[in-house]
Amino acid sequence: MRFTKDHEWVVLEGDTATIGITAYAAEQLGDVVFVETPEVGKTFQAGDAFAVVESVKAASDVYAPIAGEVVEANPELTEAPETVNASPESGGWFAKVRVADPAQYEGLMDRDAYEAFLATL
Repeated sequence: MRFTKDHEWVVLEGDTATIGITAYAAEQLGDVVFVETPEVGKTFQAGDAFAVVESVKAASDVYAPIAGEVVEANPELTEAPETVNASPESGGWFAKVRVADPAQYEGLMDRDAYEAFLATL
């Protein structure tokens, strides 16, 4: 699992990346009430806004940590957006993306680096 400074996580399996928001992000948002996942077939560059998460506190964009094409969106989040709070770094994933450049994954923070980054906030 790798992380961004915008609090997204990504797990790369073969040429497919699963993307979601971190436990820290979910905690900061509070109770998630709505998630807009990206459409299958849509392509993104790293850093592009690719999903929206709304909580009782705020609405926030979720940014693509890695470039690629959406191959699957998490259907559970439409009916149960609170899954993001309950399981942000597993069942609360937003989308699966066919990766354009796997080298981008290596440029992201590992968990230790992300934890060190959080300590600076």
